Amino acid sequence: MFSKGLMDGHGLFTQATGIKYQGEFVSNKPMGQGTYTWPDGSSYTGEVYNGIRHGIGTYKCPKNNESYRGQWNQGKRHGKGTAYYNEDKTSWYKGDWVKNNREGWGVRCYPSGNIYSGEWKNDLRHGEGAMKWLKQGQEYVGTWQDGVQHGRGTHVWILKRAEESQYFQSNHYKGDFIHGQRHGQGTFYYASGAIYEGEWRNCKKHGQGKFTFTDGRVFEGEFVDDQMITPSLRTPTPFGAFLLSDSHSSTLGPDMALSIECLLDKIPERKRDTERTQVEFVVLRQDIHLRSIYSFYSRLGCVRSPDNTFLLSRLQLWRLLKDCNIHHHGITLTQIDRFIREDAGLVEIHSPFTPILLRNLLSCLVIVAYHIYHKGMISQKNLLAACLSRLLTDDILPNAKNVKGFLFRQADLPVVALNYMKRCWEVYQAYCRVRTGSTDDLTMTCRHLLWMFKDLQLLDHNLTTAKLMDIITAESCDPSNRSSCLDLEITFLEFFEVLLGCAEVKCQHFSEVLEEDGPLLRSDSEAMTYQPETEASEEMMNATISTSQSSDDSTAQHVGSQDTKTNLTEASSSAEHTEDHSEGNDVQISRMESKNQEVELRSQTVHQFFNHIFFQAFDHHQLVTRIIEEEKHCQEAQRCIALSNAQQTAREKGQ
Repeated sequence: MFSKGLMDGHGLFTQATGIKYQGEFVSNKPMGQGTYTWPDGSSYTGEVYNGIRHGIGTYKCPKNNESYRGQWNQGKRHGKGTAYYNEDKTSWYKGDWVKNNREGWGVRCYPSGNIYSGEWKNDLRHGEGAMKWLKQGQEYVGTWQDGVQHGRGTHVWILKRAEESQYFQSNHYKGDFIHGQRHGQGTFYYASGAIYEGEWRNCKKHGQGKFTFTDGRVFEGEFVDDQMITPSLRTPTPFGAFLLSDSHSSTLGPDMALSIECLLDKIPERKRDTERTQVEFVVLRQDIHLRSIYSFYSRLGCVRSPDNTFLLSRLQLWRLLKDCNIHHHGITLTQIDRFIREDAGLVEIHSPFTPILLRNLLSCLVIVAYHIYHKGMISQKNLLAACLSRLLTDDILPNAKNVKGFLFRQADLPVVALNYMKRCWEVYQAYCRVRTGSTDDLTMTCRHLLWMFKDLQLLDHNLTTAKLMDIITAESCDPSNRSSCLDLEITFLEFFEVLLGCAEVKCQHFSEVLEEDGPLLRSDSEAMTYQPETEASEEMMNATISTSQSSDDSTAQHVGSQDTKTNLTEASSSAEHTEDHSEGNDVQISRMESKNQEVELRSQTVHQFFNHIFFQAFDHHQLVTRIIEEEKHCQEAQRCIALSNAQQTAREKGQ
């Protein structure tokens, strides 16, 4: 429509650049209600003033699956509005805007599911606000500055009881934060019931403070880098008063009480209480990490538990130690078994079925840390604490939950393979007894294992001696130096995983036949997958969380940087982002079918190896050995009878 030679009223205007405006005009200017469309497919529908977005309107960008609906001022998001940053609208912000920036009060939901509700400034969390990290089970309520915790606040670490978990945990800190770290005055309430009140520096207890133990004992004095410096302990009396005491009571709860007397005996008596206290503080600082590791490994290979709890077995403990490369420090798993035998009978020292409680695992780590690191740290003031700290920092925490080996590495395999574990344990024991000739503390070496494969005639053109050595040394610190491994003792886990590795090689032809035959029938043992959940750290550095949040904000800032006028030059076809959902579903179904076939293939391979190769070979060897022994006994008996007859004849002749 025109009026007096000017565009006035409703119309459609197309620029040479491809930008279109359809809506109301006043005196040649877009004014009122209208729709802008850009060449890349993005659009704006709403109020326009002097050709600029101004008022209430909706902006959509199919290219990035982003949209905004709310108030505009001079072409920028300004006032109240809601922005979505992905197609399924799981990432969004709803609240106040100032010149395209989140500023004022608003709620931000990140793609990870984390939610922040509070004040904003210049697109960053700033002022009073609350943040929930859902997957980590953490929450912070307090003051923010430039996107991180800064000022007074409360940070809570929550671990709710899940289907696979047996623990309730809730640690929280209330106090000062500086640049995302606990710094200043604050109180930390531990899940075990212990409490620390005092000074902090860079997320560590540092300065004057008071630590109340779970049993009511109180330490008041100086802390340096999370370590107690001044020896001043007070023990509660039945009437609530406190007395100075030199006797030691465990800092930890009963489920974490350490049994390390074998190490304390090596330390001068006057230092033992201090050594125990300091090593318990190392455990306390890593409480959530260690419980998480215990929970993770206790569920490896487990489908369900009747009472919703899981106990770590020695088999799973071995896997944890190997995942953390403990055997690369010149110590074998069988040696560790002897170190931590405690009151176990000799026959049970190396049993994979022995249950390991949380306190047993913690004691094991302290003992292992001492045997690995004490020679290089003999000058340390608190030797056991220093050794354990190094073990956790260098070996356990960086490597735990990165499962290796042939047994637990694939989530579906353990449920199938563990069906054959009891029989394989009998084979392991039987062969150890034959080769070592000892009635207690039975073990097997790599050399004995090679002999077993030779005796059972399992070696062939597929499973050669060289290939078998590759499997045996797969996790050694120097796989190329095979000769050095021959006399090393191996646990049942290592024995069992060698068998599983050989199953893949021996049954390679069988697997190829199954693949050619197409879909497989289900095996007798259903393949169940486990998904150990990651539990939050007891004292996770908030700076790390801040870094993660910055990544979450990057998408939102991309939209915030778009201006009405500069967006006119965007050139990208929305057709490129069109998806064929039907085709995607077909691909997904095909992948699931392929995965199910792989699971079934592995199950059939394990079944074929153990039932039709290994156990038959072992039974045949046992039968042949027994027949040979019986023949030897018969021959020996006949020889004795002949000798006795000859002696009788000689005596008769002599008479």
